[in-house]
Amino acid sequence: MKWQFTLLVLACCVISIASCCGCSKYDREIQNVSYDPTRELYKDINESFEKYWLREKGEKIRVNQSHGGSGAQSNSVIEGNAADVVTLALGYDIDAIVEHGKDLIPNDWQSKLPHNSCPYTSTIVFLVRKGNPKEIYDWEDLLKDNVTIVTPNPQTSGGARWNYLAAWGYMLKKELGGLEALSDPARADEVAIAHQKAAEFVQKMFSEAKAPAKDTGARGSTNRFVRNGMGDVLLAWENEALLCLAGKEKEDFEIVTPSISILAEPPVALVEKNVKKQGTQDLAEAYLKFLYEPEAQEIIAKNYYRPTDGTVAAKYANQFPNLELFEIDKVFGGWSKAQKEHFSSGGTYDQLIIKAGR
Repeated sequence: MKWQFTLLVLACCVISIASCCGCSKYDREIQNVSYDPTRELYKDINESFEKYWLREKGEKIRVNQSHGGSGAQSNSVIEGNAADVVTLALGYDIDAIVEHGKDLIPNDWQSKLPHNSCPYTSTIVFLVRKGNPKEIYDWEDLLKDNVTIVTPNPQTSGGARWNYLAAWGYMLKKELGGLEALSDPARADEVAIAHQKAAEFVQKMFSEAKAPAKDTGARGSTNRFVRNGMGDVLLAWENEALLCLAGKEKEDFEIVTPSISILAEPPVALVEKNVKKQGTQDLAEAYLKFLYEPEAQEIIAKNYYRPTDGTVAAKYANQFPNLELFEIDKVFGGWSKAQKEHFSSGGTYDQLIIKAGR
């Protein structure tokens, strides 16, 4: 019996040492640093990719995920978060990593994958209480005296920046009769006046009186509106709004599609410096390419993002409302310009909110 006891002690020691060493049941792991509303999407995609990789390569891997406001997530990577890939809400947040991240991501990152490295798109819609009691049908209805808006903070949330630019674009179209006028030199004076009207509009929309509580990320605002019952209208990612209607809350809410909104293109990128250091480049590259495969595109559509694969998009066409969408490049000159003019420190957003008394 003494030898049996000795073996038992040795076995316990081996288990203890293995635990202390932090041994993993996975051959390799990678981390996807993403923005707020993609939790459900990447949970499903990660499970599918892990099975695919085991089937094709015989390697048991795990994809870990991290979520938060897109700007905050970008900053975390710049400050040392060892992300293998980033899947963020807007191109500028990846550009910021390029600029400040000490060679983490190359300048030409957006040319590395199809569709400017955007495997799916979305847009901004309104989520309102059932029956639409405040009669909110388009952007201008948000400024009704009895309407309180729920939106994240554009200083930290990519979704909130899309909200802001979508509203600005709506007002430009209303004032000019169409967005084509923006490129007409003969109408430069009209365009300048239209931008002033748009500035006044978003100033009121994001004021403390209209939008008193601005969360750091889109999911926080969704929870505030849906679970906590605050506000009359949520400015929401389309996928977030559709997800609400697919859940147990569907009897309490409905979606309002505005007359025009913005084509939101959330991009993805490989954090090249990290994957080379961590020995995960092949795995991380394959993960991003997998996002474009029909299997992942089906998952994307089922999670209410608009797929870029034509066949899958046609299959799910009836799931998404048909509305006019404008591109940020055509109206604002791209994300770098929009960020500098509107969302940088001292930019238009800061100026408008200061004027509105926050």
